[in-house]
Amino acid sequence: MQADAYRFDGSRPCDLSRLPTDAGSEKGKKEEYAAKTAANLRRMEALQDALYADGREGLIILLQALDAAGKDGTIKHVMGGLNPQGVTVYNFKQPTKTELQHDYLWRVGQCLPPRGGIAIFNRSYYEDVLVVQLHQLHKTYRMADRVLTDSDEAFFEKRYRQIRHFEEYLYENSFRVLKIFLHLSKEEQKKRFLDRIDTPEKNWKFTPDDLRERARFDEYNRLYSRVISATATEHAPWFALPADQKWYTRYLASEVVVEALQKCAPSYPALDEKTRAEMQRARIRLMAEDESR
Repeated sequence: MQADAYRFDGSRPCDLSRLPTDAGSEKGKKEEYAAKTAANLRRMEALQDALYADGREGLIILLQALDAAGKDGTIKHVMGGLNPQGVTVYNFKQPTKTELQHDYLWRVGQCLPPRGGIAIFNRSYYEDVLVVQLHQLHKTYRMADRVLTDSDEAFFEKRYRQIRHFEEYLYENSFRVLKIFLHLSKEEQKKRFLDRIDTPEKNWKFTPDDLRERARFDEYNRLYSRVISATATEHAPWFALPADQKWYTRYLASEVVVEALQKCAPSYPALDEKTRAEMQRARIRLMAEDESR
């Protein structure tokens, strides 16, 4: 699988500064990859239908990225190939006052799909080790001294462990977690920000906060490298996909989603002898309707 080059499953550390953000030698093959993506979307649709009917496994797809990397577009153009009946999309924004009164995974539990379903997280509980860590927001939490007197390093090392255990818990309860990071270059982010400023239809996507966060672009990537390395496991891998060319990103994303669905090994439920016999009797009655006309 082409996306395996960007897979992190705990067997090696992640260093985003060493990973490509563009399509590299695949540039100039946009039409070829668009066709491959379309084929993957058809495969996703068939696999999802079987997953829904099978009802034995659930799939959680996390999308993390810096601003303008293409999370919404990936959801629209890749995950849009899925049947909405079996998919729910959650956008994890700044925690509410009620959510802050609970542990940081509390709101996540309410968004997990039923077995047979798919949940897509646009951002996720990983914000609680990313934005929270970079901006030191945990220091504002109302928590016991025994928690807040930990060093910053110890505080977040514990959260990495908690996340690994949470994802292992999900896996052991018949859910799979697929984690995608859209790896955008600083130059491409600038282009997309300018496009949002210059295109009236896209103005709503841009806020002054975007530039404040952009000032810490390199810090974020270093932190993402640390977080991915600390939380990547075989049963809940990360994929750090190059995001400068959207058509290439969408192909790779479709590839990893197809693989995740295949690993669920969905199959349509087999009928027992009694049910098959009932269906045959129903068929005979339906055919008899035609003969009586």
